[in-house]
Amino acid sequence: VVRLISQPIEDRLRELEEIDEIRSTSSTGLSSITVLLADSINETDQAFSKVRDRLADALPVLPAEALEPRFIDDRGYAFTVLAALVWDAGSEPNPFILKRSAEELQSRLRNVPGTEFTDINGAGNEEIVVTVRADLAQSLGLSERDIANALRGADAKVTAGQVRGDRNEFAIEVRGELTSLSRIRGVPVREGRNGAQVLVGDIAEVRRGLLSPEEEIALIDGRRGVVVGTRIDDGLRVGQWSARVRQELDAFDEDLSDGIELKVIFDQSTYANERFGTLLQNLALGVTLVVVILFFTLGPRAALLVTLAIPLTTFLSLALMNGFGVPIHQMSITGLIVALGLLVDAAIVTVDATGRALRRGMSPRDAVSESVSRLWLPLLSSTVTTVLAFMPITLLQGGAGEFVGPIADSVIIALIASLIIALTIIAALAGRFLKPAINDAKTSSGGIEVPGVGPAFKALLDLSLAAPRLSLAAALVLPVLGFIGVGTLPTQFFPAADRDQFYLELELPPQASIAETQLAAERADEYLESHPDIEYADWFIGNSAPAFYYNLVGGRDGSSNYAGAMVKTKTFEGISALLNEIQDELSVALPNVYVNVKELVQGPPTPAPFELRIQGRDIQTLRTLGEQARLILSTIPEVTVSTASLAGGEPKLWFDADEEAARSAGLSLRDVANGLAAKYQGAPAGSVLEGENDLPVVVRLDDAARGSVEALASSVISVRGTDGIGAPLLSLGEVALEPSAAKITRYQGQRVNTVLAFIRSGALPSTVVAQFEEAVANGEFEMPPGYSFALGGDAEARSDAVGGLLASVGLIVTAIIAVVVLTFGSFRLGAGVLAVALLSIGLGMLSLVISGYPFGFQPIIALMGLMGVAINAAIIILSTLKNIPEAVAGDRHAVRDGVLETSRHITSTTITTFAGFLPLILASGAFWPPFATAIAGGVVLSTVVSFFFVPQLFLLLTRRRPVNVFEAAETPQGGDYALA
Repeated sequence: VVRLISQPIEDRLRELEEIDEIRSTSSTGLSSITVLLADSINETDQAFSKVRDRLADALPVLPAEALEPRFIDDRGYAFTVLAALVWDAGSEPNPFILKRSAEELQSRLRNVPGTEFTDINGAGNEEIVVTVRADLAQSLGLSERDIANALRGADAKVTAGQVRGDRNEFAIEVRGELTSLSRIRGVPVREGRNGAQVLVGDIAEVRRGLLSPEEEIALIDGRRGVVVGTRIDDGLRVGQWSARVRQELDAFDEDLSDGIELKVIFDQSTYANERFGTLLQNLALGVTLVVVILFFTLGPRAALLVTLAIPLTTFLSLALMNGFGVPIHQMSITGLIVALGLLVDAAIVTVDATGRALRRGMSPRDAVSESVSRLWLPLLSSTVTTVLAFMPITLLQGGAGEFVGPIADSVIIALIASLIIALTIIAALAGRFLKPAINDAKTSSGGIEVPGVGPAFKALLDLSLAAPRLSLAAALVLPVLGFIGVGTLPTQFFPAADRDQFYLELELPPQASIAETQLAAERADEYLESHPDIEYADWFIGNSAPAFYYNLVGGRDGSSNYAGAMVKTKTFEGISALLNEIQDELSVALPNVYVNVKELVQGPPTPAPFELRIQGRDIQTLRTLGEQARLILSTIPEVTVSTASLAGGEPKLWFDADEEAARSAGLSLRDVANGLAAKYQGAPAGSVLEGENDLPVVVRLDDAARGSVEALASSVISVRGTDGIGAPLLSLGEVALEPSAAKITRYQGQRVNTVLAFIRSGALPSTVVAQFEEAVANGEFEMPPGYSFALGGDAEARSDAVGGLLASVGLIVTAIIAVVVLTFGSFRLGAGVLAVALLSIGLGMLSLVISGYPFGFQPIIALMGLMGVAINAAIIILSTLKNIPEAVAGDRHAVRDGVLETSRHITSTTITTFAGFLPLILASGAFWPPFATAIAGGVVLSTVVSFFFVPQLFLLLTRRRPVNVFEAAETPQGGDYALA
């Protein structure tokens, strides 16, 4: 299979630049090849079309016996609704009735508007079996292939040409195709000299049934069932579509025959509605916190104006998101929550500046004009730098980019919308409604003044400006602690999902039958049913469960020794301990079965938390190295189970043919192989068209004869062209039971032994990787010449995602520097702002260290956004100081006054930003809290850098380069003050 099928197909697929990774598994009679497209491929249709073309190119070089390759491209996404038809009668389950009912349900669900794809699981395929009575067939000198040839000859489903006349043309067809079981029974297979005929029905039993043994079995609540899965099309609202599906299911249930129960075992809309409701609650809580804080920091009138910016910006953001095709889902809504504390920044600065201008005696029109003309450039600069900071997330490709990209998309759109609203509507309303009068009991902005805080802050600023170098050194302490402390944190790609579900796998030895696998699944189901924390478990035997979660990796088609279960718990609380308990107890209860309790995790799919790929040529050496790796993994406490793609083997019956004896009997070795295949696998003999179904007809021995080694030994191989009884198999050679490789796996065209390890719930893959690498460093795992290994799984996925994230950072940082330099007309100040951005990363890391969260992918993308958020305050302070001639001249008191002038809205924006993230910090689960903590904590701590690093750096730079104060005052919007 490797040499004749897998390798020729792989060679042609590797010619496609759209393919990033090719894996193949070759087993007896089956080649399964998986292709992973490059991260740069966003539209898969064209790439998949090229894959089909390459498969067509490979078809002529495949063996004549090989079937046409089947390309499966409909498993990239999870099902939205899974509906089960369960046999509820007291009698033995009738698989035909279940299958027909499932096909009818599939047809009706396919017609629901907005349905993209439907599929049936657990039904199996039908066939018409012609079971030959071996004694009668042998007495007549007939083999299974002879009977199959007779049936094919009687199946006239071919065109017989056309009659072409001067006026008319008529198609010709021959009646007599196979249409029913009785028609098959009546086909003659032998005719005697006296005209007597031997019919198929005389020497064989003809019946209709499922493939035997069955290929797949579904057990729903312990009962035989069939599952119909359906998936929503892109761009639709899952709640509305699921409601239409439910209506169709209700209508179908009314027409369903007695004895069959219809159950919805999974509905994504319930989880989507719950998540969406939680996000809306978080959004409402964030808005409430922001509004309350604004009333305290800005005063009632200014707070009302800034609060008005929130709905206006949200409406404009939604309109822009719709225009740019950004869908509304949990990631884009989370992006709006992330932007909540940021979208009021520009409004706060605009309202504060307009209020100050009014209090200086300017008219409303002039106050608005002066504020907007002075602020548009720094506000634009701060917005652009923040947008650029989130751009690497937007530009991230692959599964991670598809997952987290919408967060950055909605943040960017919201920031742009907030700038437009702040400089237009909010500025105009501020000039109209703010009062120029000032109340002595309040600050200049109308907010509440906390006694003692202002004088203390002013005194602290004086001290820091008096010793700017010491202040700079002190401001570096916290970021440096963050950079040092993050090295002590464990790493993680993505955390576990917030789901009351998990996936359970059972795998028996390779030679196990599907009936034996079903017995193991039933024992496991009895345990789960008796567990107080388990609501239900639905089993799928011989195949992977239909994808009910977006990153589940399936592909276990035709695996008779495999069973997977979709398990729902009664609550999400304590699920980690529950999974570890089930793993331990089921492993004891099923000692000869590989048991793997898989926790659902966030992020793009990975084969396992830990993956080790060992490459080389010799299978036995690869198998030995794999067992060495598994031995090391077995000593790591966090590892529950491990597997190797080349582990062990499976027993196989070998027929050592005597070629000379075969030739004497008129048989070639291929004749012997084909004769055995016809007896035990079945010889194809046409088909019967029944509605939309095309039922294959096969001729073979009965199940009892096919299931016995003794029956194999007593088989007789018919000899073509003779009327004899054929040659007994044992006269042609010997039958032996010997071990053989169960499968051969390849990666990127090379033989590979892939070792997968799964870990306990709550443990981190990085811990396992670190301990394995330590074992390698200690010489416990050494590669012979010509062999190599590479780590995959969580570590590789994280490395690829971070590499993709950092790929655009250099260009983005250059763009941020350019924006800042153009804003201030100074490379020195641009470098200072860049330093603030780098220090903010350390402050975000310090927040993670304090909170104790792992350093995963979501904190990394949070730190990318934090840079843009943190430098906003630096840009506002520097813009203010540049417009104060005395500050530009190096007067530290003027610098202090400039900082005090900005402190109110910087403090307000910092607190509102933190408040906007607070709902995500307090959220359940392990996904959002680390993300929000990294940004919110970094923003709060960055006030230290804003007040005790930025002004001091400005003061040092101005002291070194004296300027013309009057010329600097005349060019407040730009120009290099150092050159002036």
